Amino acid sequence: MAVYSDCDRAALHVRLADEAWPLHGNAPRETYLRIDSIVDVAQRSGADAVHPGYGFLAESAAFADACRSAGLTFVGPSGDAIRAMGSKTAARAVAEAAGVPVVPGTGQALTTDVPADEVGRLADRIGYPVMLKAVAGGGGKGMRLVDDPAELVSSLRAARSEALSAFGDGAVYLERRLRRPRHIEVQLLGDEFGTVVPFVERECSIQRRHQKVLEESPSLAISTDQRQAITEAAARVARRVGYTNAGTIEFLLDEDGTFYFLEMNTRLQVEHPVTELVTGVDLVQWQIRVAEGEPITLDPQRTRTPVGHAIEARIYAEDPDNRFMASPGRVTHLRPPSGPGVRDDSGLTAPGEVPIYYDPLVSKLSAWGIDRTQAIARLARALREYEIEGIQTTLPFFRWLVGEPAFLEARFDTTYLDDVLASRGGRPFWEASRGAEDLAVIAVAVQVAASGQRGRALPAASGGGWASVARREALR
Repeated sequence: MAVYSDCDRAALHVRLADEAWPLHGNAPRETYLRIDSIVDVAQRSGADAVHPGYGFLAESAAFADACRSAGLTFVGPSGDAIRAMGSKTAARAVAEAAGVPVVPGTGQALTTDVPADEVGRLADRIGYPVMLKAVAGGGGKGMRLVDDPAELVSSLRAARSEALSAFGDGAVYLERRLRRPRHIEVQLLGDEFGTVVPFVERECSIQRRHQKVLEESPSLAISTDQRQAITEAAARVARRVGYTNAGTIEFLLDEDGTFYFLEMNTRLQVEHPVTELVTGVDLVQWQIRVAEGEPITLDPQRTRTPVGHAIEARIYAEDPDNRFMASPGRVTHLRPPSGPGVRDDSGLTAPGEVPIYYDPLVSKLSAWGIDRTQAIARLARALREYEIEGIQTTLPFFRWLVGEPAFLEARFDTTYLDDVLASRGGRPFWEASRGAEDLAVIAVAVQVAASGQRGRALPAASGGGWASVARREALR
């Protein structure tokens, strides 16, 4: 059974559900963030369990508590575990107690009544550059990099304001900025019997403005011994809080190979398909089985030994030619890719609508291969074949990225994309691909002329670009 907002009435999840119940309104606070409305629908529909998905209320301790108070099984961790790990400063304390190293920083929340000069003294003690991070944050919101003490006051004000707007909590904390770290995370599952099973790591260093855009597993940056150490460290943190169900421990890997605890996401993450592809484990199925009270029977060595390589590209309704501005609107044509090793997790339909109210993620396009080279080749083919028209998407950006030498050789860190953007002054950096699209249009023009259709003009390019027009015309 599904719930939906007014603008999601025709969404794919609504069409596929056995029953769909409305949450009247569109804005998140009117619909998908309304705990009382969702619990009421669950009870009236006769549901006995609630899966919170990836976002909205997935990391809400209040929602977990409300479900259980209403006699519903919450498919996720306990409210106490979410509270313990949802606060970034509290989570740092848990990691330290578990003997896991944390990035040097402040152990306490710097609430809005802590003056800027005191924050400045703490920053001086930690050493610049420093990161300001929202205590209740995630997804890069409420986060600011401060390279110079002169920038601290304005950055503090901006970080607190964004954190308050996004999470209802303006508290921040300070953390030393590692120079060129890689972002490594460990998926895990815990059951009610104290078993915690960690999975092979995911590499999430391809980021834009602290937001992940591409993930892969396994990471080429760590050895087998490091994998053993980092997965065991993740399991220790989870056991410390009696964690159950699915969660992810995130780490930063320094240039010298040292890893530091960063935070925990107390939910199933967007990038879980790459873990499923290299382990053969259905994580959502196991979430439900654990919630039903089953013990985890997975072999820990199997979950930490990857078979092949998998990569996921997050396709957004954003215009990469216009500084990645959101591009909501009506989807007029859709042709997702398929083929060996390709998986497309999407709620997009055509005709359909990408609403303005929610995150513009429209697809998680994943590819598996026997090794990283094959996985990249399959992903590149899938990206070329993906057709979405009516809106702008990040498909051209990913087509460029998977051909870049730094990506192909795994020579990147969390600063890679932002450095490339800055070096190009915000200009599109996939301009070389334009030539191939122009040649495709010329080829179509020749084909049209040869077939005696000289009088018929080529249609205008829409959101899918001239390459999509060329493909359609060639099929005519």
